[in-house]
Amino acid sequence: MYPSLTPPRQVKIGDAATFAGITPRAIRHYHEIGLLPEPERGGDGRRRYGYDDMTRLLWIRKMADAGISLDDMRAAFGEARDEALDIESVLSRLEGTLAAQEAAVKRRRAAVQRLQAVGSPLGLLSELVTDRLSHLPPGALRPSDLDALLVTERIFGPLGAAIQAGTFIVLATHPDLRAEEDRLEAAEAALDDGVEPDDPRVEELAVQRCAHLMALNQAIEAAGLDAAEEKIFESYDADLTGEEGTQMSAATAITKMPYGFSPARMRCVELAGRLFGEALADASADI
Repeated sequence: MYPSLTPPRQVKIGDAATFAGITPRAIRHYHEIGLLPEPERGGDGRRRYGYDDMTRLLWIRKMADAGISLDDMRAAFGEARDEALDIESVLSRLEGTLAAQEAAVKRRRAAVQRLQAVGSPLGLLSELVTDRLSHLPPGALRPSDLDALLVTERIFGPLGAAIQAGTFIVLATHPDLRAEEDRLEAAEAALDDGVEPDDPRVEELAVQRCAHLMALNQAIEAAGLDAAEEKIFESYDADLTGEEGTQMSAATAITKMPYGFSPARMRCVELAGRLFGEALADASADI
């Protein structure tokens, strides 16, 4: 004799969640966003779910497993015709989303592989930057160098950081220039809020910083790094994907990165930059 199993006409939210393989919390969320209509309530005031509710939940679960967003599900159910679920209108968007996710996974895997190969945080920077610095021995770059490259990459993109990398290559291979860099950094850091912007030390340091920048530039040229930069420009232009326009502009990024420089130090930085630009222009005119 076979047992007689009589299915219930309606079930509570816990049983509905168990059958659909989701949680009661998820079902309540579906109600809140209009993805699942509110069902009838029993005499105890609790929701009761019938056959139509359960099939809707099962379709939601299947669509979620396929990667379809809740917003797209809502649109698909809203476009249902003749009681049949119509999801054709969202498949093209889903395909685009999956392609973007695959590209993101590919970028992440490449970053992890670079990190493993380099063995330092340098591998987390863009491939353009990592490749340019990969020939340096371990420890040649200081943590502060990597910090500077990270900030530059955020503001000016991979190309800006790859160009800046030439300076760190020179500093890593020229102890005299590294020593002068350290001396200037310490002197500039001493231009705190207790120093007036028109203090004579500000202009003196700006002149010294300009001379140091010129020495770095000469070392870059002597090592042929400027020629390498030209090739970087060419290859970067050829590899542009069109996604760069979605990034934060340099002007916006600069206003959001704090440095805490005093007015005196800011004047020193600005004056040194102007002097360096004039020195480069004079050098070009003499050629």
